Amino acid sequence: MPLDKPQQESQVTATALGPWPGEDPLEASRIVRGELGSPHLPFLVELPERGVGSDSLGRTASVLVDLAVDAQPYGWRIVDRPGKDMRRAESALSTDINVLADVAGSEEAPAEEFKVQLIGPLTLAAGLHLHNGERALLDYGARRDIADSLAAGVHELLARISTAVPGARLVVQIDEPDVAAIMAGTIPTSSGYRTLRSVPGHEVTESWRSLIEALRVAGAVEIVVAVPEVEAPFDRIIAAGADGISVPLKALTSRQWEQLAAAVESGKRLWAGVLPVEIHSGRLPRVPEVVENVWRPWRQLGLPAHSLRSLRVTPSAGLAGHTPSSATAVLTRLTQVADGLNQLALG
Repeated sequence: MPLDKPQQESQVTATALGPWPGEDPLEASRIVRGELGSPHLPFLVELPERGVGSDSLGRTASVLVDLAVDAQPYGWRIVDRPGKDMRRAESALSTDINVLADVAGSEEAPAEEFKVQLIGPLTLAAGLHLHNGERALLDYGARRDIADSLAAGVHELLARISTAVPGARLVVQIDEPDVAAIMAGTIPTSSGYRTLRSVPGHEVTESWRSLIEALRVAGAVEIVVAVPEVEAPFDRIIAAGADGISVPLKALTSRQWEQLAAAVESGKRLWAGVLPVEIHSGRLPRVPEVVENVWRPWRQLGLPAHSLRSLRVTPSAGLAGHTPSSATAVLTRLTQVADGLNQLALG
């Protein structure tokens, strides 16, 4: 399904990946929506510093239908019935959505788009454990059940988000940070003495396709899959029907750039991780430097300047390790980079 905003009418915009510093959802939501007003893309903040249930894995697990989890010293475990850890995750998500509704409702000009992030079905299966302590990724039936449960759960989640931000176009980012290791068979077992068998590529594609189809039915108008750059399966993302790819740019190979160029030429969006932020040095790259780091390979691949409008610019990673002020500075710099790229796109 094509995006309902024609590509030729779009422009370079900015967003971030979800994780945010601190424990105050009201402050975080106000900052994000203040920095990323239209045409940029605000998002539902994740505040892992609040503890169990506010991490990205726990938040996504709280969306599952007919699958309960609890927290163990080694991570999240699938259990027979919901306990206090799952209730805590559900409560944190509800609080964040209620705060979002309050902040969005007080705005004179609400953002036209809004994003929510979810851990994808493969990384979720790698992060959830069975009763015996082994990763659910080990078992095909468990992987299938998790994928089906997640696909069933997104309907209610997007309905709640839509109520909080009425009229906004809903965008979904599917996070799959472990997918390359999952496909390569390098995810360790719970003991750490061996690794789990690789998951076939066709299963990866089908898991994503099922979730993407469910998200479209639930009202999402743009869906991207976010992956690290190393061994990123761009072809699988496109085959699954995603609208775009989210990836850091810093270590892409020439072959990967060619794959991304082909995706852009076919009408897909690139969410480009243009700002390196894993270790905050106190100094962000200057705008002309970042713009040139994007424009140079773009030009070398023969892509026209106007196709830059397929871009969203993001940090290279989440911002939970920052201070609120430095995370805010990242958003400010991203919007400045978007402006610089838009000037190139307009010729």
